[in-house]
Amino acid sequence: MPHPQNEERTSFFGLDIPFLDHLGVVPEYARDGKSRISLDLKPEFTNSFHVAHGGLIMTLLDFAMAAAARSAAQHPLGVITIDMTTSFLRPSIGKLIVEGSLLKAGKTIHYCEALVLNDVGEVTAKASGTFTLRK
Repeated sequence: MPHPQNEERTSFFGLDIPFLDHLGVVPEYARDGKSRISLDLKPEFTNSFHVAHGGLIMTLLDFAMAAAARSAAQHPLGVITIDMTTSFLRPSIGKLIVEGSLLKAGKTIHYCEALVLNDVGEVTAKASGTFTLRK
């Protein structure tokens, strides 16, 4: 379905990602192997406990790691997730800040991690993942 002409699209560090745009993700920065995005949690993004749904948290962690990997390589096409491991440490509520970091850039594989922080700076979830540059 095409995006209406009169709506402004968000650039996610040079990429058009309709799903993140729909969620209202705010891209803050991606440079030198680090990234930061944020999201104000909306009621429709919560689970039956009224905290962020795990799938939402995993989406944010995945993108933050991918943006960190891509920023180090300055690769315009994006990266592809190979695998990802996520740990949920406490409920995520309020404004969520997600910070991604490139741990090691290999020839074809990039190793990353990311953290979700709540608005008082507590880590609510973390992930590690491996990514490859899109060709």
